[in-house]
Amino acid sequence: MYEVIQVGKNTFYIESPAKMGIYKLNESEICLIDSGNDKDAGKKVEKILAERGWTLKFILNTHSNADHVGGNALLQQRLGAPAYTSGIEACFNRYPILEPSFLYGGYPCKELRNKFLMAQPSEVQELSTVHLPERMETIPLGGHYFGMVGFKTPDGVWFLADCVMGENILQKYHASFIYDVAAYLATLDKVEQLEGKWFIPAHAPACEDIRPLAAANRSKVLEIIDRIKDICKEPTAVEEVIKNVFDEYQLNMDWNQYVLVGSTVRSYLTYLLDKHELKAAFKDNRLVWSAV
Repeated sequence: MYEVIQVGKNTFYIESPAKMGIYKLNESEICLIDSGNDKDAGKKVEKILAERGWTLKFILNTHSNADHVGGNALLQQRLGAPAYTSGIEACFNRYPILEPSFLYGGYPCKELRNKFLMAQPSEVQELSTVHLPERMETIPLGGHYFGMVGFKTPDGVWFLADCVMGENILQKYHASFIYDVAAYLATLDKVEQLEGKWFIPAHAPACEDIRPLAAANRSKVLEIIDRIKDICKEPTAVEEVIKNVFDEYQLNMDWNQYVLVGSTVRSYLTYLLDKHELKAAFKDNRLVWSAV
């Protein structure tokens, strides 16, 4: 873990729970793509830089989930590196309480105010204000989160954040977190058309062909859509839909899984409502979902 792997002349990634990217700007300076899940990840990055004689010029955050920005605060405090991200993601970096609050739909209890859902606050600037290396590209990767982006280095290496999950994760958790199902499916279509030498998803093995993994993720989304439609053949309240999804996939409910899977199920319901494949109504002071 935390092995540095070279995938291009100037491009590396750090093997970690949420892969981080490194691009050498010159012989001594690098930019970091995401910063890991907590301060310990930040310390490991700092050690890697010291061992190789590299200076951290700036951090690029693909999005604001805690496992991608958890090292920001420590690296900023110790190395003074600015960080950049896109749009609304900056708000979540600055005010991490927003993540468990939006997932839960109210003020989160202490069980949800944990480092898995809340990174330490970090100061970030709008991505458009940073002078990126020549020929480095950004790409919107909607669906998983509010304003997630990916980066392509001049070496032809794509860092794709959480737009696809590894097949082992799909088999274990099934309902991986999605904020906007329609945007997520559109992103999978987009990712299948990308050209590059290497593709580095945060939670899947690096690969030279991303298309099979994109297809596997799409297949799982379509499977869950069918399961939810089947659950809602009879009018069903949202909490029962969530319970049925947990039962169907033999998931174990805890606070983190409740808000992550629960929020995702609500996003699937919205998607099906917008496509007129389900309908929603208030009955006996309950919101129930049913087939059209």
